[in-house]
Amino acid sequence: MLKKALVVLGVLLTTTACNAQSGKLDSTVLLKSTTSWDGTAYTAYPAGQPELTVLKINIPAKTTLNWHKHPIPNAAYVASGELEVETQDGSHSICLKQGDTLAELVDIMHRGKTGDSPVELIVFYAGTPGVALSE
Repeated sequence: MLKKALVVLGVLLTTTACNAQSGKLDSTVLLKSTTSWDGTAYTAYPAGQPELTVLKINIPAKTTLNWHKHPIPNAAYVASGELEVETQDGSHSICLKQGDTLAELVDIMHRGKTGDSPVELIVFYAGTPGVALSE
């Protein structure tokens, strides 16, 4: 009985400690969009079981990535550095810096270029199992 009471007391103390922390929750929307950065509307999520993937991507300074496209919606957060993103047809480009977000293109060929410093991205993908993140 004493053991049971100590367990209950421990749970209560832990719960009270978690709820007693002071401070105000601060939440800021970094990105909310129905279109990619070039204005193209997102049409739908892939059919099937949802699978979320979050990648931390480090790109060295003075690097030009290969042309690629994403078959699924995704968004990037620039944790550090500066990145230029351009479409293969040359119709759109955007320059991003630390703290910026990007609603990525879907099924449109593009690439990124870094400047004199490396870039760290956090990229969130909304796909389905077995679907590539990039092609």
